[in-house]
Amino acid sequence: MSARTAAGVSEEERLARVALTRVVEPGDEHGGRWLRDHGPVGLMERLCSRGRPDLAHSGAGDQRIEGYRVRAQAARPEQDLEAVTALGGRFLCPGDLEWPTQLDDLGDTRPVGLWLRGGADLRKWALRSVAVVGARACTAYGAHMAARLGSGLAERGWVMVSGAAHGVDGAAHRGVLASEGATVAVLACGVDVAYPRSHAGLIGRIAEQGLVVAELPPGAHPTRSRFVLRNRVIAALTRGTVVVEAELRSGSLVTARAAQRLGRCTMGVPGPVTSGLSAGVHELLRAGAVLVTDTDEVVEVVGDIGELAPVRRGPVLPRDLLGLEETRILEALPAQGVLKGRDIALRAGTTPDEALGRLYELQSLGFVERLGSGWQLAWGALQAANSRRGGA
Repeated sequence: MSARTAAGVSEEERLARVALTRVVEPGDEHGGRWLRDHGPVGLMERLCSRGRPDLAHSGAGDQRIEGYRVRAQAARPEQDLEAVTALGGRFLCPGDLEWPTQLDDLGDTRPVGLWLRGGADLRKWALRSVAVVGARACTAYGAHMAARLGSGLAERGWVMVSGAAHGVDGAAHRGVLASEGATVAVLACGVDVAYPRSHAGLIGRIAEQGLVVAELPPGAHPTRSRFVLRNRVIAALTRGTVVVEAELRSGSLVTARAAQRLGRCTMGVPGPVTSGLSAGVHELLRAGAVLVTDTDEVVEVVGDIGELAPVRRGPVLPRDLLGLEETRILEALPAQGVLKGRDIALRAGTTPDEALGRLYELQSLGFVERLGSGWQLAWGALQAANSRRGGA
């Protein structure tokens, strides 16, 4: 047992929790209430007893309780611990030094425990983490944005958490890995099961460079409900959730809404209003999520005071740098033709001497030119100045 998993958790309790990961499905509120009332050891004793377990007022029917009992009696926690140890992994309990206490916000749906692969400290990584989730069948735009966010978060020293699925999840993980950053994959199966199968290499790289996390024991396979319930862990583990592309019915929106309920930051990357894959994100934004377009804006939302995104503004043109008086003189000149200095002064509402002084200043800057006794706009010179400065 490592130092990270030895704080105040007895071996008996650890084995009971290991066994319960085979008994209690992720997010099972019945199991959560029983754990709160009886503790992991007491709950396993009741489920493995010969008589009917003392689980009064549980809200679960006899048939359901019998299912718990069958699974409890079949559990082999020592074998599961041996299996994860062979992978170089470990099992975390609430109370361990490495346990991320923000998961306690889930109440009775808090994980019984967590199975991990990877050498990093989950508690420390989770303190500065952001979830990036989105559509599996994402567009090229969605994959590009997810990879950019993953890479950007890595470069800013943030941990990116996702689900290792096709589409947005995979693109975000790859963006982090390419930037040699920190990433966590939360699976809806055992940490030794590669799902989707085509992501076996990706999940292996995450285990080497980051962390692979699961509520389910080794060998457990994913189901539709497990995917949905896995999302609450992603939401609770992180400071905020960014959604990149999602339809109106989407598991990514489940994650975002779980984050909102938990008081976490919720963000969305906008897309074309004509795309069904952006409809869910736009609805999330209408419901109060923060619109973000890059990593700087994400960090501004979830980061510490002072971590502000740069102010967005259009290009600064040479004309923008003129003072009020010079601007009034310049605007008094016609688009075509020549005006005498006295007429320009009349149009600008100033004196002829003041106008003459400003006209010579504008000539030195390339905005106007003198033609005989009059003045005209120097369009060629102005365009050349803008081209040299790139409009900035």
